[in-house]
Amino acid sequence: MIIFRYLSKEILISTFAVCFSLLLIVLSLRFANLLAEATAGKYAVNVLFEMIGYRMPGFVPIILPFGFYLAILLAYGRLYMESEMVVLFAGGLSHRQLLAITMGPACLIALLVAVFTFWVAPSGIRNYAKILDEQRNRSEFDMLNSGRFQSLSQGQTITYVEEITNDHKNLNDVFIARDSGSKTSPTILLAREGTQIEHPEYGQRYLVLNDGYQYEGQPGTADFRITHFSSYGQYMPPVVLSGDYTNEFDAKTTAELWASDEIAQRTTFQWRLSLPLMVFVIAILAVPFSKTNPRQGRYLKMLPAFLVFVFYFVFLTTVRELMAQGKWPLFPGFWVVHGAFAALGWLLFNWDRLTLPKRRPVQEITTHA
Repeated sequence: MIIFRYLSKEILISTFAVCFSLLLIVLSLRFANLLAEATAGKYAVNVLFEMIGYRMPGFVPIILPFGFYLAILLAYGRLYMESEMVVLFAGGLSHRQLLAITMGPACLIALLVAVFTFWVAPSGIRNYAKILDEQRNRSEFDMLNSGRFQSLSQGQTITYVEEITNDHKNLNDVFIARDSGSKTSPTILLAREGTQIEHPEYGQRYLVLNDGYQYEGQPGTADFRITHFSSYGQYMPPVVLSGDYTNEFDAKTTAELWASDEIAQRTTFQWRLSLPLMVFVIAILAVPFSKTNPRQGRYLKMLPAFLVFVFYFVFLTTVRELMAQGKWPLFPGFWVVHGAFAALGWLLFNWDRLTLPKRRPVQEITTHA
């Protein structure tokens, strides 16, 4: 029991340290991308932290198994390097007992992965999708910032607004430069004020500019047409957002996936079952990879161990795409990949026993007086 607590503590501390670092890196990169898109006017700044919070549970079921895998390699590798494993084995601990002890923390990690995969992550994705829908329903002028030039309509329009009031409904001192291509002349609009209105019947939005001028013509030539207007209306199309998740079934509840007969939804359900099972398979793989000779260095097996995990995950995602397209049967489905890598882990775990020659039993020598 003392050895179980000691080894489990080493693994779990390393697991949560590695997972926290990986999650921080992933969220930082994602937040940087969202911030860049918000600066470009694709998202409202006040929803960025909310978007990150709802998207974070979707990363945890992937990061936790990988962090657990690295934690076993690092924790056990350190124990081998410092000869603590030698002492444990000399005290009667066997390799099978070491694997059994490792399965204790694996059960806890698998339970956490299951909770996030079955309930927390789908709920977060649903809320994340609601925010994206709200952002799509806004016009591009809802995302303007006062006092700065901004690009709209995929770079075809440049705008500048001196002041924005009344929750982005009223704009003061508006500048709009529009270039629709070589077929039409560039157009510049200057207006003292602008107002967003919504058509009561069709729900479409329009920008109405008041008291301004329109300049139309080719730069560098004298062929210009200047028009003064008291009111000028322009249709505002909804914003096109890319989003960062492509599988619409990830937002469905696990009960909905279980009750569905659709191939794509059944594939998503099996994927959710695969992630907790993956934790036990990588535990079998990590224990033999963590075995280190102090004279070889603790990081000698890190590269092949990392490549095995990458191949494992790539094969799972590839099978998922094939299953969703109907090119791979739902049964055996993912279980072929899990079985293959579990067999690889068993082979690595028993490699010494299978390859080393068997020792002959020592015969008892008796002497007769």
